[in-house]
Amino acid sequence: MYCDPRFSRVREVFERNFADGEELGAAFAVYQHGELVVDLWDGVADRHTGRRWERDTPVFAYSCTKAVTATVLHLLAERGLVDVQAPVAEVWPEFAARGKAAVTVEHLLTHQAGLPALEEPVPVEEFEDQPAIAARLAAQEPLWEPGSAHGYHALTYGFLVGEVVRRVTGKSVGELVAAEIAGPLGLEMWVGAPDDVIDRAARLTAGERARPMKVTEADADGGAPAGPAPADDAPAESAPAEAATAGGRPRDVLAEMARASLDPQSLMNRALGNPGIHLLKGGANNPVVLRAGWPAAGLVTTARGLAGFYRSLVAGDVLRPDTLQDAVRPRVDGPDRVLLLDTAFGLGYMRPSLTFLMPSRSAFGHSGAGGSIGLGDPEHGLGVAYVMNRMANAVSGNLRGIRLMEAVYQSL
Repeated sequence: MYCDPRFSRVREVFERNFADGEELGAAFAVYQHGELVVDLWDGVADRHTGRRWERDTPVFAYSCTKAVTATVLHLLAERGLVDVQAPVAEVWPEFAARGKAAVTVEHLLTHQAGLPALEEPVPVEEFEDQPAIAARLAAQEPLWEPGSAHGYHALTYGFLVGEVVRRVTGKSVGELVAAEIAGPLGLEMWVGAPDDVIDRAARLTAGERARPMKVTEADADGGAPAGPAPADDAPAESAPAEAATAGGRPRDVLAEMARASLDPQSLMNRALGNPGIHLLKGGANNPVVLRAGWPAAGLVTTARGLAGFYRSLVAGDVLRPDTLQDAVRPRVDGPDRVLLLDTAFGLGYMRPSLTFLMPSRSAFGHSGAGGSIGLGDPEHGLGVAYVMNRMANAVSGNLRGIRLMEAVYQSL
């Protein structure tokens, strides 16, 4: 392990998370102006065997994938293969069905397409057939007028953006990540992991279910299913209990989230739970999920690999600086129809909000279920990532990573 003395506070927080019993296994990495200044890992990768977490232990990072997928799309846009402002149907004609002819690629990237949930359960046999799942979405009618509101497309984001990528290149997002980003830059990250990576990946494990508002995927070690996946970006403790409605009357957001989490038919649960990872033995540890490379939740990575991705983005080694500057510019900011809290997005990247509680307004990136976080910050020259395998409840899961991020900024 390595930690530059200037960032000793980060190491103290990392070690405290373990000492307080909040972690099973985890890793944290920081690049500043291209230099690796923090590279920490500790704990157990597999609680059943006692296998230790090593420097090169990868782990499934859920929705941290979305930023990587967005970057692939922007690479194609730079090459003139995709127009973000153009209708999706220009490259995917079947998508125009059921009133979607005017839906743009930007609507997909900003969660405004009105397709946050698949209407019919996706059979397990179809989990690795992304074009088939995309075809289901093409046949659906939007739940709201595209562009009029936004709601977190937890899983459908990837099938939608991924199909646009496939239509213009003939390749999957995972294939392009390997060929255009991870391979050339030497990054330990895969959207669709090969067998040797799956064999040494950390196993996710369920943590405490301390709050009634928690929505769980299932015991990640293979226990009985407990419902749909947790909200990737659920609120930290500082989230307010009340928020103003359009009419100025306060609403109890946490109570609304609690009710939604307990209702199998709520938009939150429908968006987070289909395709149902909990249908597979071992949940997200199942090789089917790790291999499938879902572009919304399919990233297997080390902390150093994910931090290196953001280091390279910030340095202009992946996208042109003007492309990145435009891509991270907030497009939507406010009440989220799926997560219910306020969310903020650029073109595929999260921006600071109640669901991405970062210490810097210039930060961008994406978080993932259980608390994993990838972050870039052009103003401070940062690429940062936190990954772990204990899927604690939404509050403590996020706070572990948030405390580490705060320590980074306090060290600058």
